[in-house]
Amino acid sequence: MSSRIEVVSRVSGRRRWTVDQKLAVLRDAFGPEGCVRAACERHNVGSGSIYTWRRQAMSGELAGVHKPIEPVFAEVQISEQPALPAPTLAARSGSVIGIELPSGIKVTVDAMVDADALSRVIGVLTR
Repeated sequence: MSSRIEVVSRVSGRRRWTVDQKLAVLRDAFGPEGCVRAACERHNVGSGSIYTWRRQAMSGELAGVHKPIEPVFAEVQISEQPALPAPTLAARSGSVIGIELPSGIKVTVDAMVDADALSRVIGVLTR
């Protein structure tokens, strides 16, 4: 009586994959006749690695293409506040003007607003 035993083991330790090897595994896993499970077994690689490589290939990171990082913060310059004129009777009474633009933006200003400045602001908001 002859018995046959097949030992299947994983490679111990960490392996280094070249970009070409990774792309070959991805073609095998996601090609026209591809199957991730079969590619894992054929190439002795985990499915997590295959999906990571696919994400990297789709973003260009696998080929070494890195997108520039967008700035998160903008530069801010603080200047001295201009002197305000003495309040007039209308400003002291709390008069406000509410403006609602067709886009739904609402602007509220007091009666002391500079008409030219308000005109420029509304011009920008309506673009």
